[in-house]
Amino acid sequence: MKTMKAKDLLAKRYGKEGSENREKFREEAYSYYFGEIIRNRRKELHMSQEKLAEVVGKKRPYISRIENGEDVRISNLLLVANALDLSIQLTPK
Repeated sequence: MKTMKAKDLLAKRYGKEGSENREKFREEAYSYYFGEIIRNRRKELHMSQEKLAEVVGKKRPYISRIENGEDVRISNLLLVANALDLSIQLTPK
């Protein structure tokens, strides 16, 4: 059985780095990742989606969309992260 490097697998499935398909995949992957972090932290705090929505001034379906990686705008991500006592750190590469 031939093994394949992750970067080669990604290129095969989603296109070369910088291509439209690859960028779309990357964006969706980050949205999913952030959603999982938010969902897990909310559950750690024993907080319902409804309560989190109330704290950040949004409606419960919006929190659901964030957790499902469907709608992650940076401004709203900051609001939700703050409500869950999470920090966001930007560092140089």
